[in-house]
Amino acid sequence: MDWTSILAIYVLFWVLSAFIILPFGIRSHSETGTEMVKGQADGAPVNFRPGRTLAFTTLLATLAFILFYFNYTNQWITVDDIDFFGSRDRLEQQ
Repeated sequence: MDWTSILAIYVLFWVLSAFIILPFGIRSHSETGTEMVKGQADGAPVNFRPGRTLAFTTLLATLAFILFYFNYTNQWITVDDIDFFGSRDRLEQQ
């Protein structure tokens, strides 16, 4: 696998991980009882910590990518393993 492919796949894992991590630990003004600023959205977070979010996102993306890469090199799960409907068999028979 080329390094550009590795980088592209890691970036995809990182973005997916960011969307998974973002909602955790966020509290709104109504949950914390703090006063809102005029013009502020009701669901705006009070305690957003970007450094913590980046760290957890990077950790999750790295772990997921390591699992992906080991599966890629060792072929633990292949396309044939997840072909539940036998479509590859039908294509080979034609």
